[in-house]
Amino acid sequence: MTKINRRRFIHRSIGTGAGLIAAPYIGRTQGANEKMGVAVIGVGGRGNSHLGAFVGSKLTEVRVIVDVDEKIGNYRCNEIEEKQGKRPILVSDMRHAFDSTDVDIMSTATPNHWHALAGVWAMQAGKDAYIEKPISHNIAEGSALVAAAKKYKRMCQVGTQCRSNPAIIEAMKFIHNGGIGEVKFARGLCYKRRKSIGAIGDYDIPENVDFNIWSGPATYTDPRLTRNRFHYDWHWQRHYGNGDLGNQGPHQTDIARWGLNVDSHPSSIISYGGRLGYQAEQKNPNYVDAGDTANTEVSIYDYGDKCMVFETRGLDVSHSDDEEINKLFNQSRGNKIGVIFYGSEGYLVQKSYTHCLVYDKKFNLVKEFKGGGDHFGNFIDACASRDASKLNADAWEGHLSAGVSHLGNISYYLGEQNHVSVGEASRILDGIKSEDDNQATLTRTVKHLEKNGVDLDKYPISMGPLLKFDPDREVFPESSAATNLLTRHYREGFACPTANQV
Repeated sequence: MTKINRRRFIHRSIGTGAGLIAAPYIGRTQGANEKMGVAVIGVGGRGNSHLGAFVGSKLTEVRVIVDVDEKIGNYRCNEIEEKQGKRPILVSDMRHAFDSTDVDIMSTATPNHWHALAGVWAMQAGKDAYIEKPISHNIAEGSALVAAAKKYKRMCQVGTQCRSNPAIIEAMKFIHNGGIGEVKFARGLCYKRRKSIGAIGDYDIPENVDFNIWSGPATYTDPRLTRNRFHYDWHWQRHYGNGDLGNQGPHQTDIARWGLNVDSHPSSIISYGGRLGYQAEQKNPNYVDAGDTANTEVSIYDYGDKCMVFETRGLDVSHSDDEEINKLFNQSRGNKIGVIFYGSEGYLVQKSYTHCLVYDKKFNLVKEFKGGGDHFGNFIDACASRDASKLNADAWEGHLSAGVSHLGNISYYLGEQNHVSVGEASRILDGIKSEDDNQATLTRTVKHLEKNGVDLDKYPISMGPLLKFDPDREVFPESSAATNLLTRHYREGFACPTANQV
């Protein structure tokens, strides 16, 4: 057996003076060529689904679990041992798994700030990569993953599983074949209740978590937290997550791009919104939530002759006055997550991951598409065949769809302190090119905020700048400030290479 190479672990800086733990022995097992060995990184909520998919396949075996939370990691190892008869090795640093000859596939459900580097490292080590959405934390990282997949000839699938669901596949064919006429506009919705994650404060990191490794590419903060719940609530802090525009959004923006048949980044972007309403919810005008991503956000994307709008609503959505949207979703209450395509002869609505509705112009239901698929299975088949063309959601598709979120957030972040009245917002939006009725969308958004008790005079909307983007060079030609946000500052030893460096 060949032992893994520990030398490069010793010489890699962790950035805080702490060395890596001694690498456990991970060697090629007997009969390992009969199945592809899998390392699953981050096995909390979504990562558990990854484990289930690979344990359930006849072609794969989970051999390594990587998690910085020793308690969660051991719990999953126990579960997998019971299911597959062999206990995976548990490590806290993914690089041990990448140096293992027993691992063929890396699958990651880490926090967003780790997605790209995990994928690049894995592919550089000769592993195929399944990466949860969003594929990256920023635009530059997405480009690096696309380049790495091409250079190292690796399979790289993104976790936008709707790409493998028959309901969505057939619905997209229906649109492309003219089923609702000419389609120039799509509206993505994330009307999904998100309560406050708690007041900003000074909280302990769980004792069983290796915070140094968890931080990885992100700046290593003082070993305490501003948020109360360590796991999951990182989604709402931009240092690690991308808000719901970058969390739920990539599922819907992926479908919107697909239906619109656009295979590039947009040429301009503008966003408005804010992290609003928690003061009224907490009945405390001075309340400061620990999150710093928008819970209400509208982003407008120009693709030349086509347009996409994405709406995020995180406040209470128990009741909705959005008459047309209610008709199309056949639902007036609760969360609405999906995409509306506006055609010259009708509408198509992606209501769920496995269900689409088609209406005529009078809102009569005329057709439905249903059915779920096997996204992990599609990835495993591509790995076994070494045929990247089989992938339903490769790195390029994932990069473009995550890019929609990143670009929208950049406009919002740059305009976060640009507080405007509703009247001023209306005047600005009146001059923005769009296939949408910008004023009607603003009116609906304002009504939703007011219904949730938001005093827009005291807590006004933030209006981001209209940013022109060069889709080919991936830069903002007229804004160096925006271009600076296409990447981030990395810690030594955890820098994600650029596309030219992979």
